[in-house]
Amino acid sequence: MEGRPKIAIIDPNTLAAMGLKQLLQNVMPIMTVDTFGSMAELSASQVDTYVHYFAAMNIVLENRTFFTERRRKTIVLTLSLDSASQLSEFHSLCINVPEQQLVRSLLALEQHAHGRGQNLPPMPRVLQQKILTDREIEVMSLIVQGYINKEIAERLNIGLATVVTHRKNIMDKLGMKSVSALTIYAVMHGYVDINAI
Repeated sequence: MEGRPKIAIIDPNTLAAMGLKQLLQNVMPIMTVDTFGSMAELSASQVDTYVHYFAAMNIVLENRTFFTERRRKTIVLTLSLDSASQLSEFHSLCINVPEQQLVRSLLALEQHAHGRGQNLPPMPRVLQQKILTDREIEVMSLIVQGYINKEIAERLNIGLATVVTHRKNIMDKLGMKSVSALTIYAVMHGYVDINAI
């Protein structure tokens, strides 16, 4: 874990912070993510070792100077998609949306800030290796685009049972349990365009 870039989540809502941590670790498996319930907790750590701060709106408002000085590294967690209710000088992330939409927003932020992996350390070799067969990649691509098993079978001209088997093998090989995690993997590895999800 040493040497990995670190992200701080500062949010008094423990459940929200834990959920975001899980999603961030899926989007950027090379990151170490620490959670803090308050600014005091963050201040007790080495605050400038973090490459990004995901901070609840109230935390940013109460500690404006700290975050303004680190504006490029700060992402404000908001509950509204309305840009009028967001802080204009900061990147914002609306967390009050369905999981698929939140995953898409995180991926868009990551690709905007670190397009083609710039400013990020290389992925661990085990994650770079081609784990899936070409057919499994085709199936995964259709899964993350929202196709159901029957539609995938029709599109690829294979049996329904074959699709189910591929689906299980993909999840097992990648060690994933949700379509959201699969979506993140597919976009991060360039198998699916973010605009197709």
